[in-house]
Amino acid sequence: MSDTEEVDQVEEYDEAVEEEEEKPKFKPAAPKMPDGEKVDFDDIQKKRQNKDLSELQGLIDAHFECRKKEEEELIGLKDRIEKRRAERSEQQRIRSEKEKERQVKREVRNI
Repeated sequence: MSDTEEVDQVEEYDEAVEEEEEKPKFKPAAPKMPDGEKVDFDDIQKKRQNKDLSELQGLIDAHFECRKKEEEELIGLKDRIEKRRAERSEQQRIRSEKEKERQVKREVRNI
């Protein structure tokens, strides 16, 4: 590439960048209210608060329903654990009684 070709390419690039900069960019504007209509911001705020309050109340209700279910599951789990412990202790008691009977039978045979 010769020096003049490089200069031409740089100039073309600079011109393209300048053209892009010259184009007006879209600037969003707030919607305009028709003349004569008044906006009741207090009413809008009140509606928004009521909506937020009802949404929050729904979330609170859902939370406590979920928590109630979890509490019931926890109680059921505790009951099952206690029942299992009682069964295991009964099994241990029966095993120890059988073991004692075996020991007694061995002693009787040995005598």
